[in-house]
Amino acid sequence: MNVDKDFGIRPGEKTVDLPTAPDAGVYFIGRIHTPWKTRKACPKNARGSDAVCTVELDPRYAEGLKNVESCSHLVLLYWMDKAPRNLAVQVPGDYGVQRGTFSIRSPARPNPIAMSVVKLVKVEGNKLSVVGLDCLDGTPLVDVKPYFASTDSVPDAVVGWHKKG
Repeated sequence: MNVDKDFGIRPGEKTVDLPTAPDAGVYFIGRIHTPWKTRKACPKNARGSDAVCTVELDPRYAEGLKNVESCSHLVLLYWMDKAPRNLAVQVPGDYGVQRGTFSIRSPARPNPIAMSVVKLVKVEGNKLSVVGLDCLDGTPLVDVKPYFASTDSVPDAVVGWHKKG
């Protein structure tokens, strides 16, 4: 496991022993290029920056982008390869309160898969220019999907602990 030195265990966090072998494999289909080289430099979430980033697909998957230019927004799934995978309880820096890993959006999780809805700016060959990312430069890309506002948006969704008072 290649864990970034920026990730340390904070007081109050708890780790678990990981399984000895994974259950499945993943093919990275490309890399994401962003201006951020360190965890501290990354926006807290994907809406935290208006930087135009480049999603570069492996050329073998370029044909899979056929018609993607017709999409205003895409869902990108990516692998936070520098994050620890053994945290069950975390203390997010911005909140300072213990939270279960599955109740927060931290990249530190057993399967560090992240998701962002991005605005598609331009398509050039196997490269997408997008706005709406929060990952380190060089992050592996897992998948690209069209965003359907009619089915992907849930305006009345609630994360109870996150309510602002």
